[in-house]
Amino acid sequence: MLHRYGVRALLVDLADLGQVRAVDDALRADPLPGTLDVVPAARTVLVSFGSPGARAAGERGLARRVADATARSAPVVGRPAQTRQDPTAASSTPEPGATASGAPLPSTSPPVTSVPAAPVVELPVRYDGPDLAEVATLTGLDVEEVVRRHLAGRYTVAFGGFMPGFAYLSGLDPLLHVPRRDTPRVRVPAGAVAVAGEFTAVYPAATPGGWRILGTCDLPLFDVRRTSPALLPPGTSVRFVRVGSA
Repeated sequence: MLHRYGVRALLVDLADLGQVRAVDDALRADPLPGTLDVVPAARTVLVSFGSPGARAAGERGLARRVADATARSAPVVGRPAQTRQDPTAASSTPEPGATASGAPLPSTSPPVTSVPAAPVVELPVRYDGPDLAEVATLTGLDVEEVVRRHLAGRYTVAFGGFMPGFAYLSGLDPLLHVPRRDTPRVRVPAGAVAVAGEFTAVYPAATPGGWRILGTCDLPLFDVRRTSPALLPPGTSVRFVRVGSA
């Protein structure tokens, strides 16, 4: 379903992450005229334009692109998690964009370009998290099997949100899909490797949060001194590698 999102953006509601990926890939490979940005989330894709006219002109084209892309998409294993606000809710965090002239996008506006295939990013993790035993209990697995299944996943950054550098990784073993904590922690430390619903993630900085913590990753995920501050943009392939001892 397509919604007008302010005067310069359109929001697409989709059924699952497979459709989100398909639509996001299609719009980056062949952007609609006047597109400023494409923002994927758990079950939506936001498309912002440089003007209300560009948005109006792109509405029909976007509907066609969505229909074509979703018809070709494959479902992602796992049920989409609840969404909104903190990473504990796997939030979509759309950012609306806002001339009625329909004039071409000014040359100063950055175009959306296709994203090249990236190598797999390996994230070192020590499985020393305070919720590891609880996750084992919830899943009916022993601790080492929880670790093995988490390591075996081949993950993809489905989208980012909640805080700079926070990447929602899809591809978590369905047996490790556990609910968030009933009471969120006041402070989750930077580098916490955690799971909630169908996603796993690493907290880039200390923050309140309710995901269940399996371990610790010391690799900085967000650094403003880098050319690309976020280590894990959408579409990145990720693998966890065990280091140290639990």
